[in-house]
Amino acid sequence: MDKVVLSPIPLEELKEGIREIVKQELSKLVFPQSKIVETYFTRQEVSDYLQVSLPTLHQWAKDGTLKGYRIGTRIRYKRSDVEQALNEIKARNY
Repeated sequence: MDKVVLSPIPLEELKEGIREIVKQELSKLVFPQSKIVETYFTRQEVSDYLQVSLPTLHQWAKDGTLKGYRIGTRIRYKRSDVEQALNEIKARNY
């Protein structure tokens, strides 16, 4: 350092500045950016969870109420999509 500049700063402002910097650095260490892993359900699991029959589940997939994903030769449903569809179905019924 060639020069040191001192300026009067209130103690509380200094503490708050240090607190924010430490919080930012700790959040980088404690909560690294990670991918959220999506959970997929089988047709039977979704049927049991929603308490509907497999033909009803098939009809919901056909009419777009519930989106299915083909993984290989199998159909899977994302947990987030199932919960969203459940909320929409409840809203329609009330």
